Amino acid sequence: MQYGLYSSFMGCFVYCILGTAKDVTLGPTAIMSLLVSSYAFHEPVYAILLAFLSGCIQLAMGLLHLGFLLDFISCPVIKGFTSAASITISFNQVKNILGLHGIPRQFFLQVYETLRRIGETRAGDAVLGLACLAALAGLRAMKSHLPHAAHAEPLAARVSYLIVWTCTTARNALVVLFAGLVAYSFQVMGSQPFTLTGSIPRGLPTFRLPCFSMAAPNGTVPFRSMVEDMGAGLAVVPLMGLLETVAIAKAFASQNDYKIDPSQELLALGFANILGSFVSSYPITGSFGRTAVNAQSGVCTPAGGLVTGALVLLSLAYLTSLFYYIPKAALAAVIISAVVPMFDAGIFRTLWRVKRVLVSGILLLYSMARPPVQVLEGDVLLVQPGSSLHFPAIEHLRDIICSRALAASPPHSIILDCCHISSIDYTVVVGLAELLQELRKHGLSLAFCSLQEPVLQVLLTADLEGFQHFPSREEAERCGAVEPGVSGAAPSTSTDVSSLLPTGLIQ
Repeated sequence: MQYGLYSSFMGCFVYCILGTAKDVTLGPTAIMSLLVSSYAFHEPVYAILLAFLSGCIQLAMGLLHLGFLLDFISCPVIKGFTSAASITISFNQVKNILGLHGIPRQFFLQVYETLRRIGETRAGDAVLGLACLAALAGLRAMKSHLPHAAHAEPLAARVSYLIVWTCTTARNALVVLFAGLVAYSFQVMGSQPFTLTGSIPRGLPTFRLPCFSMAAPNGTVPFRSMVEDMGAGLAVVPLMGLLETVAIAKAFASQNDYKIDPSQELLALGFANILGSFVSSYPITGSFGRTAVNAQSGVCTPAGGLVTGALVLLSLAYLTSLFYYIPKAALAAVIISAVVPMFDAGIFRTLWRVKRVLVSGILLLYSMARPPVQVLEGDVLLVQPGSSLHFPAIEHLRDIICSRALAASPPHSIILDCCHISSIDYTVVVGLAELLQELRKHGLSLAFCSLQEPVLQVLLTADLEGFQHFPSREEAERCGAVEPGVSGAAPSTSTDVSSLLPTGLIQ
């Protein structure tokens, strides 16, 4: 818990300056904690160094404006992530509501063990947890139905409105404070029916560079060895932190109708991890639970992080002894109340009605692997793919061309009309080279026409043996009797097209 608190304040301050989502709070999360524990070998020195290196990687991505890569995180993915997170986080807190101990962290084992041991529920924790949940739900409903106080109303009415608004807005703090007072009262009377948070080490961390080596019983572990030990963690941890932060930011931005800048989020996360490592923080990311509490509390700007960070510092310096009396059931109720509204059952019904997700994915992959291909037979075989060529489709196209060309009597030479092809990849280039070679074995030629400039540029650079290209289908048909195996240079009309390209690309 000590290092969890050390990790909970620097991100708040940095994100206040650099972040673009008003609700997001950076800090330690369950997913990140599990990842760090596996790559840092439960050694604080490794964890702090991992935070520094992860921040450097994320900062470099932000400076290179690689935030556009995060546009590939689609709305269904974000909705699925937030809904799944709300379920797992909520159920993770059920054990605290029931006062159960020794429940595993893995979700399915957690469900099994919680249900199996439900008879061991502590009555005090269950009553307090359910009472806090009911109070939070009531206060949230009260706030949503609270009418605005008009200036013309009497002073007493406006003061009453202000008191009610303050209580409903600060409901999380009030519930925790009330539960703490109840627990302290029982402690004074000599009995304690609740599971308490317990002792937390007091004091602020020292501001210093992370250690780039570590003392070991048999010597010193140098920086290079530490990096080698962390291995794939140097890629997995910063990437997971990035995905978690942006998914949370996009989810709350969509819910509260504002926009985020992914590249700026990368900068914020990178700086937060780098500076956090100076105060003994392990890698942090967007916290779904704390962000949900932020949103439910009504924050309006990222400056809410100043309050959060200041409270963590104040707590570390002076209030850790008071945390002892906060019941875990009350904290669990606050978290559950914050994350449950993020579960969006409607998105699954909508996706099922609009397009069956799995079937849609299969159809998308099938359309990439089997694009429509139009084949016209005449003096030459004219083949026209209906969309761009990607690596799953090249074998299908080769099969069509070879089977149709060789089935004709006599076999036809082929014109490949590329007017609908806007991009090709390396595998397609290799497949076309093999197709040209196979057709030459049968004495046939393959000519390309209507190549768009990016595609023509790639094929010219590849220097395919026997490559012929023409500016139009008509020109290719007029010159369709070109002998196979001739030089890659095209007729003069086609050469005029290639002359528009940089000379260094023409082999």
